[in-house]
Amino acid sequence: MARTLVGLTAAFGIAAGSLAGAGTGFAASAQDTTVASARAEAGVLATVNLGLTQAQAKPVQSALKARWKYTGSIDGYLGTESWKAMQRFLKEHYGYSGSIDGIVGPNTVKALQKYLKRFYGYTGSIDGVAGPGTQAAFKRAAAVCPDGCLLT
Repeated sequence: MARTLVGLTAAFGIAAGSLAGAGTGFAASAQDTTVASARAEAGVLATVNLGLTQAQAKPVQSALKARWKYTGSIDGYLGTESWKAMQRFLKEHYGYSGSIDGIVGPNTVKALQKYLKRFYGYTGSIDGVAGPGTQAAFKRAAAVCPDGCLLT
């Protein structure tokens, strides 16, 4: 009788483990769906608007298109191509010394902070961190010329 009870307990445990494994398999499928969905949105997630709304970013893109070889659409998303154009501007006028790669790293932010300090009331240190002060000054820069006259 004890052997039968142990055998039934073992069989039940194996069955429960199989069901648990099936549950994990289904959970993994849901996770894969989430990852795929996140990948589909990667283009939007790759933008770095530094606090600007789409409407606020459009004049920046217009200025980049008019003067700094931005060839993308005026969509309000500051993506890689927008930042490459911004880096060309910053390289020519504000000491940006990195490669024109569209990555908004510390060197890009430092050069942007120099520009914002000179014209748009940025009062923080040139530290390469796009904090609230940098973002507020960037918003002022975007608001001054809604027709894209900044970045000259």
